[in-house]
Amino acid sequence: MPSAHATRLPAVSTRTDAEDRLPPWLPLSAIEDAAERLRGRIVRTPLLPAPALGRDVWLKAETFQATGAFKERGALNRLLRLTALERAAGVVAMSAGNHAAGLALHAQRLGVKATIVMPVTAPRCKVERTEALGAEVVLSGATVGEAKARALQLASARRLTFVHPYDDPDVIAGQGTVGLEVLADRPDLGTLVVPVGGGGLLAGMAAAVKARTSSAAVVGVRLARRRGPTLADGIAVDALGKLPQALLAGFVDALVEVEEGEVAAAMRALHGSFGVVAEGAGAAAVAALLAGKVPADGRTVAVLSGRNVDSDTLVRTLAAA
Repeated sequence: MPSAHATRLPAVSTRTDAEDRLPPWLPLSAIEDAAERLRGRIVRTPLLPAPALGRDVWLKAETFQATGAFKERGALNRLLRLTALERAAGVVAMSAGNHAAGLALHAQRLGVKATIVMPVTAPRCKVERTEALGAEVVLSGATVGEAKARALQLASARRLTFVHPYDDPDVIAGQGTVGLEVLADRPDLGTLVVPVGGGGLLAGMAAAVKARTSSAAVVGVRLARRRGPTLADGIAVDALGKLPQALLAGFVDALVEVEEGEVAAAMRALHGSFGVVAEGAGAAAVAALLAGKVPADGRTVAVLSGRNVDSDTLVRTLAAA
């Protein structure tokens, strides 16, 4: 169970009625339908053993997705749910980078025009890749929150469908498919550790896992300081989305926070011990394990949510000891 470092949430029922307690906007069937919808269109990512982190610790490597992050699951699920008229008009979103790339990739594959508003602080590699995938990139605001205002303006002016990166039922259902895969590979899951920015991944995975098993603990990992420059730009979000927040009390056992130095240490450990490149946000769950903020009790799975980090930043981080 989570350590004393955790911000504890109300106790989760041990009854097997979690599926009945899911909100109307996210029944288990929505996540299962998303899994069928995405089958063959995204990578079915592996669980990698990580004995250096604990006797029975595994890494869910979403870094193997085509765009290097889990975000394309939710983006694609939302795109596949568009009406014909919505597809013809196009979509718009705000993103620090990974949602941008996922939406751009699959919009291009589906023939849907995508416009992405990114904060001016977004890593250049993420901006360039999003443009290379055919999306129009608009740089606006210092944060994802500030970029949202511009995205909503464009949605209204151009009659585009706004695809929120984490506060959208179809996006959350798509992210929940990661949880279904974890349980398919490790049905005796003891603890699931998930990076948290806006909360879409945590909400989807918690819903999927708790609806299938009442015994696993689900822990979210946030960035302690979410203002200013950070290695973990993908989770530098001030507040959880309204929909993810609604799921916390009943489906997430605890939230913990990691510091910038702990994130950097996790990135180095992943590269040194496993040869895995992870961006700061992607390494957050491992950071919590390494810092002892989430004890590896029983079979533990940590989600590596993304690999997209500027090469210069990676080199500096790996060189710092």
